[in-house]
Amino acid sequence: MSTIDAPERQARPLEGPAPHLLVIQAPYYADVVGGMLRGAQRVFAEAKATADVVDVAGAFELPAALRMVLSQPTKGGKAVRYDGFLLLGCVVKGETDHYDFICSAVCQGVMDVSTDRGAAIGFGLLTVDSLTQAEARSADDRHNKGAEAAHALLGQVALRRRWSLA
Repeated sequence: MSTIDAPERQARPLEGPAPHLLVIQAPYYADVVGGMLRGAQRVFAEAKATADVVDVAGAFELPAALRMVLSQPTKGGKAVRYDGFLLLGCVVKGETDHYDFICSAVCQGVMDVSTDRGAAIGFGLLTVDSLTQAEARSADDRHNKGAEAAHALLGQVALRRRWSLA
């Protein structure tokens, strides 16, 4: 979906307890990812969701961190349980093929974890030609891609609950 024609959304109320979410972010472009996080946090607040936030080094580490948290063993009979996961990051195209390899690997890695685990995931990875484009997509307005990914995540949480997978 393009930024220009994105619909304005309101967080839907979820059945059951307030969701507890994990945001895994790659703040290489700290201002951009911070803007996306603020957009997501506004959506979470509307839905009365709580969220923990962890940082990874870069976009490439996002799928591995997601798999790690989904694979964590129970300690002392208790593990931190999350209803869903939001991934945030930004990759800006440079002069080499690095951009293509990173974007492809991250997208495939997240899809693999998503389909293997059936987890509720919101995917907010900006893949842009310039920092100007990234800044436009992380601004505090209705075009914020962090907010869009948060809405998608809450929709996935609702589906898991509807199908008694939570």
